[in-house]
Amino acid sequence: MAVRKLKPTTPGQRHKIIGVFDNITARTPEKSLTVGKRSTGGRNNEGHLTMRYRGGGHKRKLRLIDFKRNKDGVPARVKSIEYDPNRSARIALLYYADGFKAYIIAPNGLEVGAIVESGENVAPELGNALPLSHIPVGTLIHNIELRPGQGAAMARSAGAFAQLTSREGTYAIIKLPSGETRKVLAACRATIGVVGNSDHALEQSGKAGRMRWLGRRPHNRGVVMNPVDHPMGGGEGRQSGGHPRSRNGLYAKGLKTRSPKKHSSKYIIERRKK
Repeated sequence: MAVRKLKPTTPGQRHKIIGVFDNITARTPEKSLTVGKRSTGGRNNEGHLTMRYRGGGHKRKLRLIDFKRNKDGVPARVKSIEYDPNRSARIALLYYADGFKAYIIAPNGLEVGAIVESGENVAPELGNALPLSHIPVGTLIHNIELRPGQGAAMARSAGAFAQLTSREGTYAIIKLPSGETRKVLAACRATIGVVGNSDHALEQSGKAGRMRWLGRRPHNRGVVMNPVDHPMGGGEGRQSGGHPRSRNGLYAKGLKTRSPKKHSSKYIIERRKK
């Protein structure tokens, strides 16, 4: 993977760095695995604005991703690597031997024509999904389940990966992309490899219009508002200083919002790095 830096022929091109699509092998998605996606514009079911700075954007279709990978013992061939507008990673279209089709998150290095499988008795090779109890210690993994059979919930974005560091009884110890080390039941499944499109983090939009294409409207700062609208607003002239807060008055930097009595805290061995 690589990125393209454009020549500064216009102000919008000057700082634009975009990804390349050299590994994309199909332009249109599989019709049976796509559904329409309605845009809310930040409104709830009553039409009231509940999320600011949302709206517009290009029309998208949802690709139905198979996060469970529960077709055990049926090999699948990678038919194509495709772009997905709903996520930073690329997706791969699988054709199973029994005629079933599915999309998965494409790991780095997965090529068209490769064979991938899932189940307990498959080899821990790139793209295969198997329980953590059957994965060698030290392996880089992604698409990790939090509960058995629930479907992948962790390490799904472009370039993300976790590492299986050890096992303790029925639990596997995993170091997550955030730096957090936690226990996960060894019956949970994960996929071997690193999520593809790792250069996504190097991209720069270059102009405000690209944010509008994504459905993100202009965002105004709290310090330029009036006191009635924001805790950091008001003042004669330009005022700075004070503790940065959210619109609701909560500290915006450094305040821990996780409940100290949360049930899942007992599974966290080491908290994420700042």
